[in-house]
Amino acid sequence: MENFLKNEDNLIDMAELFKVFGDSTRIKILCCLFQGEQYVQELADQVGTSQSAISHQLRILKQAKLVKSRRQGKLVGYSLADDHVKTILGMAKDHLEE
Repeated sequence: MENFLKNEDNLIDMAELFKVFGDSTRIKILCCLFQGEQYVQELADQVGTSQSAISHQLRILKQAKLVKSRRQGKLVGYSLADDHVKTILGMAKDHLEE
C-alpha cells in the first residue's frame, strides 16, 4: 500500500472511485445486481426511477468498471464487473452494521 500511496495518480483514481459510491441510486443499482444480470427496465422497477435515470447511472458505473454489459439482441443485460464490487459493498455494509 505504501508504494501505491506514493503515486498521486493512484490517489486521484481511488478518490474518483469512491465518488462513484457517493450516490444512493448507484448503490441501489449495484445491490440489485447482486442477484445477477438484469436489464434496464428491471432495474428501473426495483429502484423506482425512470429507465433514462438508470441508463445514466449505469454509464457512470460502467466507466468506473463496476458493472459490465452484455448485448442480447436489442436488450442489454448489466451485471457486476467482478467479485471485488461485492467485496467493497459487503465491507461497507459490515462496517455500518458494527
